[in-house]
Amino acid sequence: MRRREFITLLGGAATWPLAARAQQPVKLPTIGFLGANTPSVQGRWIAAFVQRLRELGWVEGRNVAIEYRWAETRFERSPEIIAEFVRLKVDVIVTHATANILAAKQGTSVIPIVFAAVGDPVGIGVVDSLARPGGNITGLSNQFTDAAGKRVELVREVVPGLRRLAVLANVGIANAALEIGEVEAAARTIGLEVATSEIRRAEDIAPAFVALKGRAEALYVFGEPLANTNRARISALALDARLPTMAGFREIVDAGGLISYGANLADQFRRAADFVDRILRGTKPGDMPVVQPTKFELVINLKTAKALGIEVPPTLLARADEVIE
Repeated sequence: MRRREFITLLGGAATWPLAARAQQPVKLPTIGFLGANTPSVQGRWIAAFVQRLRELGWVEGRNVAIEYRWAETRFERSPEIIAEFVRLKVDVIVTHATANILAAKQGTSVIPIVFAAVGDPVGIGVVDSLARPGGNITGLSNQFTDAAGKRVELVREVVPGLRRLAVLANVGIANAALEIGEVEAAARTIGLEVATSEIRRAEDIAPAFVALKGRAEALYVFGEPLANTNRARISALALDARLPTMAGFREIVDAGGLISYGANLADQFRRAADFVDRILRGTKPGDMPVVQPTKFELVINLKTAKALGIEVPPTLLARADEVIE
């Protein structure tokens, strides 16, 4: 072989791997998103999260990737999904609901975790304190448990003659006992009897309403994924049983419930994107304080009130953030 041909061949062999390496796609920063429900149930929340990411300069598919997974309220699957995120080496995990958050906390002490909504992050042991979370996890508290007493007061205001309040409680969640305790304490102060109907899965909901027949004049619905997934069914059963409903999330009022009082969950997911932005830019999650709601919103469904024959006090309507007619 001539010397010039040999040098040319050698040069081509040397440059080929460099060219191949240059053509390999660069791995985008990746968010592992674990939803508690399904895409259809959480569509509004996800849209708020993605929109805020875009406003902060993170465009899905262009400079950030999102791996979506859904627990579908079958939380026994959550540890497996978190393990998958660890194998995928995602840069941050975003989730919500107590079971998912606990699974994430137990599944990794290295990957940053942002919770978009949880009732009592200190109480369930996922952060050391709101001001100094510590470790690899932070996010937003929705203070569902803290607002339980206020919800009891509001439902009494809507139903002035109320004497017996039913609680539809998913006792499978870690903070169930805390919220039940808050409801019972608030009820005692205004002379209400409380009947708790326990559920753990969707199949328990209809029998729970049968068991409540004749035992209550209003219904307090826990703000958690099982109730949210089945919100239309719960609202329909409550209407059929002539039970005015109070919930901690507005989505049940959109589905036909009477009244809700709590943090705006779409806004919580939107604000979770701010945590993700800071983490992707280098901030440690343990250095970011847990954020609490700046405002609780009161939503009332007048169409449901009319169907139940309830006249909502004008003073309460005046305080409402939104009235559905």
